Amino acid sequence: MSGLVVLLIVIAVVVVLGLMVMGAYNRLVRLRQFANQAFADIDVQLKQRHDLIPNLVETVKGYATHEKGTLEAVMAARSAATTATGVEAQVGAENMLTGALGRLFAVAEAYPDLKANQNFLALQRDLSDIENKLAAARRFFNNAVSEFNSAVQQFPAVLIAGMFGFKERDFFDLGENRAQVEQAPAVKF
Repeated sequence: MSGLVVLLIVIAVVVVLGLMVMGAYNRLVRLRQFANQAFADIDVQLKQRHDLIPNLVETVKGYATHEKGTLEAVMAARSAATTATGVEAQVGAENMLTGALGRLFAVAEAYPDLKANQNFLALQRDLSDIENKLAAARRFFNNAVSEFNSAVQQFPAVLIAGMFGFKERDFFDLGENRAQVEQAPAVKF
């Protein structure tokens, strides 16, 4: 009889441990999916931003033909941003693009006719709206990554995370350019 009790206890312990592993694994999968979805939301906003930039450059080009270097820098930064893969590469490319856009808007300040152009103003408003949505998407992604990273480090998930390939993820961190990027472009009338 005592052998049967020991067997039942062993089976119960194995079942409980199996349920704990399964629960931890499923939680990690769910949190990873939330982080992936949040990153996809950032990608949508970045694509809208990237699609808007050629129109903005063409509008400025009509007024500021001798600013060719600035316009080319914006398009080169856009190209780098559209081909960047991975969080770190995208952050760097987007920071370069933001800087190039800042220089483009500085150039636009020197052209009163351009600043009064309705198409330019509409594009500037659209870009400002996208930047606000992008900031919200980055916050959502970073929150999802924080939750995932915490779960990967917590007991008992830490015991199985490495076994099943769950690794901490990088934040969409803007680093030194945070203040510049989080401030949406000013729309002046």
